[in-house]
Amino acid sequence: MMTTGKMMPPAMQRLIKGGDRSMITMSGDYVMMKQVEEMHRPDGIEVNVKRVLQIVEDILKHATLNADTSAIAGSPVHGEIVNDILEENRIIDQLNLKALTGVDDHANTLAVFNMLAHFSWDAKLVLTMAALAFNYGEFWLLAQARYSNQLAKAMAMLKQMTSIMDHLGELKSLDALNSLIQAMLEVTRCVVKLKELPSAYISSEVPALSDAMAHVTTAVYWTIRSAVACASQITNLTTFGYKYIASTTEAWELSTLNHKLKNIYEHLQKQIDICNQYIEEKQYLEAYQTLLNLFETIHNDNMKILKALIYPKDDILPLVEGNSKKRVNIEVLRRRNVLLLISWLDISQDELSILEDMHSESKLHATQHEIHQYEVVWIPMVDCSVKWTDPMQKQFEALQSTMPWYTVYHPSLIDEAVIRFIKEKWHYRKKPILVLLDPQGKVVCPNAIHMMWIWEATPSLSLH
Repeated sequence: MMTTGKMMPPAMQRLIKGGDRSMITMSGDYVMMKQVEEMHRPDGIEVNVKRVLQIVEDILKHATLNADTSAIAGSPVHGEIVNDILEENRIIDQLNLKALTGVDDHANTLAVFNMLAHFSWDAKLVLTMAALAFNYGEFWLLAQARYSNQLAKAMAMLKQMTSIMDHLGELKSLDALNSLIQAMLEVTRCVVKLKELPSAYISSEVPALSDAMAHVTTAVYWTIRSAVACASQITNLTTFGYKYIASTTEAWELSTLNHKLKNIYEHLQKQIDICNQYIEEKQYLEAYQTLLNLFETIHNDNMKILKALIYPKDDILPLVEGNSKKRVNIEVLRRRNVLLLISWLDISQDELSILEDMHSESKLHATQHEIHQYEVVWIPMVDCSVKWTDPMQKQFEALQSTMPWYTVYHPSLIDEAVIRFIKEKWHYRKKPILVLLDPQGKVVCPNAIHMMWIWEATPSLSLH
């Protein structure tokens, strides 16, 4: 039976009144996302996403009335991103079309997608954000520099910036604009983080990553659409000066976009946090298994063992030398007998005094009996579930300063997998232990602490 005129099915009436309005929205979003996905044809074009995003963040960080521009003075423009900047220049013109010609937001957004069809999702975002940052950065650069630079002052006058700055209190839309731009940055960072997740530890089969990737198209679309809205606001402001007052519709649009992007960000960030936790667990298990394998393998020297226990990377100097208190590399321990002092911050002064006497004795007779020489390294054990506090830091530094041997620079360098290994394999139970390693990193004695007390009674005895 067909309905005519005012005869409308109850379900349709509820739909129009808003009871099922979300279904219309979902349907509309689905159609839009299908359009966007059909325009996504990446062909492997490389973009230095992190570098461009860093420049964008620098610009937007200082694009406020009271910003300190000296912080970015002389920031280098690397040659490797020149092509990316040239691409961004084309996007600027497209973003400005709405204000200049009144092009529909969705149509303008699709035009940007068409322009960036051959780029990856994260590249689409950072290039669009770069275009927006250029517009907004130019606006605030003239506003700030007009006080100190004659050229900027003249250009600001032509762009009516002088009158704009004098009536800043009337430009309430700038707060909404700044808030939306920050939301766009947060979503952009999330999409970049997703791209950077290490495939060696996580795959799209993991539900959290699968869910996040399913939302990337939506995130990119609404961020670029927000860029179109922001560009329109900036263009209108610089074109019509402070007399331009954003309409209620435009203000509502910025607020709605801001709300939508914040919801997208919260969802993506939640999934990213779950992914990072999954990755950390995989890395933890891998690190623990690596330790087990290392101690079951014969080595030419002790470097692999010591690096795995103390700090595996080469980006910092992980040890502090006892007398000079200078930071040094683990290489100073190569092919040495190493006595690992493993303890919490509550090690007693009696234990330290005895060990210090033993250490001095070893150094004294080193030239005569080289085999008896050993180096001591303090490994501070910290429960990962305990929050590190300022009092703990001061206690650690005070203890470290009294030790004449090598110490780990900071407890945070000791990996969680190492802590588990020490507890399970060397049976550490909060009381200090001494683990003796030979020049090849082999465990000679899993706990020589009792030998230390024997040495106190009979100093002529050796640990060997």
